[in-house]
Amino acid sequence: MPFILITVLIDMIAIGLIVPVLPLLVGTFTASPTEQTFWFGAVALTFGVANFFASPILGALSDKYGRRPVLLLGFSGLAASFIVTGLATALWMLIAVRLFSGAMQSNAAVANAYVADITAPQDRARRFGLIGAMFGLGFTLGPVMGGLLGSIDLHLPFFAAGGMAVLNWLYGYFVLPESLPPERRKPFEWKRVNPFSSLRELSQLRGVGALVAVIGLASLAQFTLHNSFVLYTTFKFGWGPAHNGWALFTVGLMSVLVQGFLLKHLLRRFSGRLLASVGLAASSLTYFSFGAASEGWMMFVIIVVGNIIGGGAAAVIQSLVSNAADSRSQGQTMGSVAALNSLMAVIAPVVSAPLLGMVSHLPAGDWRIGLPFYFCAALQLCGTVIAIRHFRRAALQAAAAVA
Repeated sequence: MPFILITVLIDMIAIGLIVPVLPLLVGTFTASPTEQTFWFGAVALTFGVANFFASPILGALSDKYGRRPVLLLGFSGLAASFIVTGLATALWMLIAVRLFSGAMQSNAAVANAYVADITAPQDRARRFGLIGAMFGLGFTLGPVMGGLLGSIDLHLPFFAAGGMAVLNWLYGYFVLPESLPPERRKPFEWKRVNPFSSLRELSQLRGVGALVAVIGLASLAQFTLHNSFVLYTTFKFGWGPAHNGWALFTVGLMSVLVQGFLLKHLLRRFSGRLLASVGLAASSLTYFSFGAASEGWMMFVIIVVGNIIGGGAAAVIQSLVSNAADSRSQGQTMGSVAALNSLMAVIAPVVSAPLLGMVSHLPAGDWRIGLPFYFCAALQLCGTVIAIRHFRRAALQAAAAVA
């Protein structure tokens, strides 16, 4: 477990480095906030499309060849994409390199499959929480470093991220052990890695069902947040790279505290289904509060409170999906979840860019600039209702079986 945690940490620091500066880099090639919003959405869209089609393939390849070689492939793709992005001199270069990066990178899905390989089903929620904590720590360190480096030169964070990805490749090559023994590997079948077929198979896993819709809605809300956050805070509060870096630092810090430390204690006292239901409801309120915030400092308060109440829901739901899959299909299952997330990443910029475009002309501080976050709150509320009904139905079925 320590090996994969370090791998995920380095990976997420590298990704977090570019978060505060990528929208601003896009802005250097555009002439207005509306144009900047549109092209940033296009850059995000290309990554999501490529990742949607590639994630099930990479997940299935990890079931056949092992997790380690697929992770190394992903680190190589990240390193190349970061460095070329830093060297980009035109918008078409940004779009092309994000397309390549999306096709090569499925590190999160393979890392989750790695954890499932080495963890008993009853402990997966806690360990997925640890993976989430490493994601959070990476986003604690990465965006702050990216914001500080970006205030010096917008291109500098991309070269730093490329260096981190190269470091991760070296660590993976020389240190990271393989988690999937040969006897538990599964043949690769092209007909099973079609992203649409993989999503259908995911929804048919016993005990999962409607949770696929919950994951999709929550993911769409989260990616809409990601695509909107930096431009939203710029339009509403006049924030620059440093302010956004500190806000994302706070997000990451709370993720570490909640998923790395608080979640394991909560799982001892409450059922996973209760934690998921409460967490989803709290996230809906958090999104609404982001949009309604009238002062920049309020964003930090909302981040802290929202993560304490709702920060463990994703790990619990992911453990339920993983436990429904057999030990030889974890890579494909996690790849299918990644494909679903990537599909939402494709849809998110298509939604967030017009929503931001509708309010980009409004004066700073106007409550209507929060329109993308009100949309996120509605999505998460729908997911909460679906999850509660699913858990209630599952409890009734279990009671009937016992009777």
